[in-house]
Amino acid sequence: MDSHQFLRTAVIFLLATVIAVPLTKRFRLGAVLGYLLAGIVIGPAELGLIADPSGAAAIAEFGVVLMLFVIGLELSPQRLWVMRRPVFGTGLLQVLTCSTVIGVIAYAWFGLTPGAAAIVGGSLALSSTAFGLQILAERKEAGVSYGRQSFAILLFQDLAAIPLIAAVPLLASTSAKHGIDPYAVLRTVAVIVAVVVGGRYLLRPIFRFVARADSVEVSTATALLVVMGVALLMEETGVSVTLGAFLAGVLLADSEYRHELESNIEPFKGLLLGLFFISVGMSMRIDLLLQSPWLVLGLTFGLLLVKGLLLWPLGLTVGGLHRGDALRLAVLLASGGEFAFVVLRQAADRGLIAERQGGVLVLAITLSMGLTPLWVAVIGKVLGKQQKKSSRPFDTINVDHPRVIIAGYGRMGQIVARVLRARNIPFVALDHSVEQIDLVQRFGGQTGIFYGDPARPELLRAAQADKAEVFVLASDDPEASLRVARVVRRQYPHLKIVARARNRQHVWRLMDLGIDEPVRETLFSSLKMTRKALEALGLSPEEAVAEVERFRRQDAELIKIQYLVYDDEAKLVQTTREALADLDRLFEADAEIKPAPSNAPDADTPLIGER
Repeated sequence: MDSHQFLRTAVIFLLATVIAVPLTKRFRLGAVLGYLLAGIVIGPAELGLIADPSGAAAIAEFGVVLMLFVIGLELSPQRLWVMRRPVFGTGLLQVLTCSTVIGVIAYAWFGLTPGAAAIVGGSLALSSTAFGLQILAERKEAGVSYGRQSFAILLFQDLAAIPLIAAVPLLASTSAKHGIDPYAVLRTVAVIVAVVVGGRYLLRPIFRFVARADSVEVSTATALLVVMGVALLMEETGVSVTLGAFLAGVLLADSEYRHELESNIEPFKGLLLGLFFISVGMSMRIDLLLQSPWLVLGLTFGLLLVKGLLLWPLGLTVGGLHRGDALRLAVLLASGGEFAFVVLRQAADRGLIAERQGGVLVLAITLSMGLTPLWVAVIGKVLGKQQKKSSRPFDTINVDHPRVIIAGYGRMGQIVARVLRARNIPFVALDHSVEQIDLVQRFGGQTGIFYGDPARPELLRAAQADKAEVFVLASDDPEASLRVARVVRRQYPHLKIVARARNRQHVWRLMDLGIDEPVRETLFSSLKMTRKALEALGLSPEEAVAEVERFRRQDAELIKIQYLVYDDEAKLVQTTREALADLDRLFEADAEIKPAPSNAPDADTPLIGER
């Protein structure tokens, strides 16, 4: 490829990406589908802007190698141990049942060989991690029961993809010789052992040596060298290059260089992985959809139906979900995934499956991925808004006469509790997150911390809210905090409520409930950062404190003024502009006035309210 052709190809790739990916993400269809559509449009099947996708595919497949390396970096043994039950319980059963059933169907109904049926069953059992996590994040359901189960299943699927990819060359050699090739098996095991042992004793000294150079470029080059070197070793010995990249990542998952490696490789991984999906789109056989539309559509809906029917009872029994959540889980994970593209392409290249069979399966997987966001939206409408529920019963509260009740035991609630405990002030802390309570109990074994929804009147009665003096509302969910504040205001009007607020709108809604001066969660840390920035620019500590305090007072006055008109956007805009003009005039008037040292607060004195 000459320089002109290379530049032309690069411009076409980038232009297709810039147009297609934002459009699909705008309609919540995911970036992966955008890359695939871009590849279809510019490929030989449609516009023919890229006549031969094979040249780009060779470079693009390195994106998959980098993706596997990053997955290995993220799978530290400690993380897997914490999530061992859902990952190796629900996740393992899902992969085994789906791959077995789909493999049997492929063998019995479609006449595939046992090896090809095993590869097809295993690849179709995997779901799309990119789609699943994106949908959970957009719907804010990653923390609910079915969201946690989905994440655990997707995590195990990422693990299962590694041996599946490694099995393709083994099964291909077995099929070619009509029997098990012991040399190929022993060679694979020997190479894996060599990579594990060598990585264990060589990688950390290498990165320690490179770190002394204190050069980002050298560090990035070293990370790429490790990935490419292990991949080359695997390729030379006939083993999957992706398996080597994954092993290299796992070996460095617990090292002190993990986060630096991940940040250095992430830009390359994103670009090359996008290029891989574009190359998949370019190689898709759209003519097969026109020739055999009923076959492709039948495989698409058959895949969704079979995986959905297997996932639903699995979520009910092993996952412990109720029917609605089990249905959400089944719909979310019923589609095919991005790893299937990798596995099926390798299987077709090595002759395990016919090229036409691989093309039809890739079309079915792509259609199933495109339908997933639509099915999730429909099921969400039918079942209604997902509530964050848990089957765990509320804890029995056994603290006598607490003076303070803390609702929400996250970062802010824990700081309040630590100070109260140091002052021997009795308190009760309530949190509606099972994971948060379990984490606190596991690390600290602290007393006075209980699981429960602070908005439940019976729980507040059990916490003896009628005898408390102060109610600290430290929840990080604005809607949940407003719900709790209404209940407390209505049933316990004597309680002094100290409330955490996410932003100005949240402040005003809390003020509607009669809560004076809610504490914005980032205000005082932002003011302290501003003070330090001013000092770094040359202002004296006294001048910096005075400037920040002047702004804080003006902003507090603006909050009260805007509270009166916060439901009128035009007046909000007007008051904001007036406040900015007033602040400019105030700073201009005081620009030449130096604060008196005797009255100025010390540089280390906290700002008002920063306690």
